[in-house]
Amino acid sequence: MNAQPVRCRWVNEDPLYIRYHDEEWGVPVHDDSQWFELLTLEGAQAGLSWYTVLKKRARYREVMDNFDPEAVALYDDGKIAELLLDPGIIRNRLKIRSAVRNAEAFLLVQREFGSFDAYMWNFVEGAPIIGGWSAPEQVPAKTPLSDRISRDLKRRGFGFVGSTICYALMQASGMVDDHLADCCRSSRDVSSGPSPG
Repeated sequence: MNAQPVRCRWVNEDPLYIRYHDEEWGVPVHDDSQWFELLTLEGAQAGLSWYTVLKKRARYREVMDNFDPEAVALYDDGKIAELLLDPGIIRNRLKIRSAVRNAEAFLLVQREFGSFDAYMWNFVEGAPIIGGWSAPEQVPAKTPLSDRISRDLKRRGFGFVGSTICYALMQASGMVDDHLADCCRSSRDVSSGPSPG
């Protein structure tokens, strides 16, 4: 009988969570619609678990125009009220309003940099930071770089982008690869130690 692959410790037994860990988390994102989805969901996660938000992602896609920032930027009070009645998403007025403002700010970044993707990857000069951690307690919740990204996003009008949320965004988008050294998804030489971040 084959042994189960070793995964990062935060993964539970739900196939949805396993698939997210194995196929998405830490994989470099270069599509702006994916960026806006991650930005919105990471903001929705504030104070909650990622697992809670992940289970609601499909419904978010249905009711938020598949995370099209041009569509979300046009949401009015009526649409926001409608979203607040939907039990399939996180019904938090501040988070939903923030998603609309973030869509507006997102479009401005696209105009300035050509894409939100170009803007974000510029922070790491186009190459992922490899964590190289061997234990969960070594993985930081935020770093000086996530502090810097948070400050810049806030300056540009984004909300729910504190440093901890920004670091989670970096992990989810593959800007940082924090799969543990013994994880089946690890891509690093365990002996090399962590890269600076």
